[in-house]
Amino acid sequence: MNNLEIIVPAFNEEKNISDFFHAVSNELESVNVDWKIIFVNDGSKDDTLTVIKKLAAVRNEVAYISFSKNFGKESALYAGLKKSTADYVIIMDADFQDPPSLIPEMIDCIENSNYDVISSRRTTREGEPAIRSLFARMFYKIINRFTNINLVDGARDFRLMTRQVVDAVLELGEYNRFSKGIFDWVGFNTHWIEYENIERNEGETSWSFWSLFKYSIEGIVSFTTAPLNLATVLGLVISLISFIAILFIVVRTILFGDPVEGWPSTISIVLFVGGIQLFTIGILGQYISRIYLETKKRPLYLIKETNLEE
Repeated sequence: MNNLEIIVPAFNEEKNISDFFHAVSNELESVNVDWKIIFVNDGSKDDTLTVIKKLAAVRNEVAYISFSKNFGKESALYAGLKKSTADYVIIMDADFQDPPSLIPEMIDCIENSNYDVISSRRTTREGEPAIRSLFARMFYKIINRFTNINLVDGARDFRLMTRQVVDAVLELGEYNRFSKGIFDWVGFNTHWIEYENIERNEGETSWSFWSLFKYSIEGIVSFTTAPLNLATVLGLVISLISFIAILFIVVRTILFGDPVEGWPSTISIVLFVGGIQLFTIGILGQYISRIYLETKKRPLYLIKETNLEE
């Protein structure tokens, strides 16, 4: 009989932890598998850790890792995968946007097929702000167009992986992590389970529009150098346009003189070129900053306490 571990990053999820555990427990009652939930407390400011500890005191199926501060979901995922030892590993959120009811189907699918990964994707975005949904779709189109990975629109982190896949993911120990891209990059046979969007059970999401925007930039920069190529092309195009404009001005001055001072047009051109320069410098800065962070070799997280064996 295979065993299963469920990795659950948790940041300010005190209202969801108990309900989530009982929902998962109910779903796994009819499944012939030894299971455990590993909660990763990502520096929560509420009583998330207290609730988890109470559960762990009465249920052997509950384990936890608690960070010394908030390191982010990517670090929490990596920490959970690093501590996992099971044959099958699921990663999912505690807010019920990843429905526990899909777990038995995932297990049945991976045990009776040649798939290595059972992933999930939302087919709708009902309940999300329209502007957020629009930018999300744009992100998937951009990253699939300019990178060597293929992200499925609506893909969630919620997935079941074999031990071999987990070990492959852990081989990529980079500091700047974009798990959705990493999951696709390592390959393996993947089956997708679709479901309609589900809103949070309790509490509010910690993912603001700005944090999602920064996360999307992280994904693009992590898996392609296309922005650097874009900066190069922009520089060449602007240089060519400028050269043609200079020739035009010289010829016009020789043939017709230059009665117009041209101050407004000159300022506009200067501001335009300056904006392009700042844009391309910003692109370079994104890559340089990631090199800087990688070379520091700082740990992805620091564990304050855990009930798992070292």
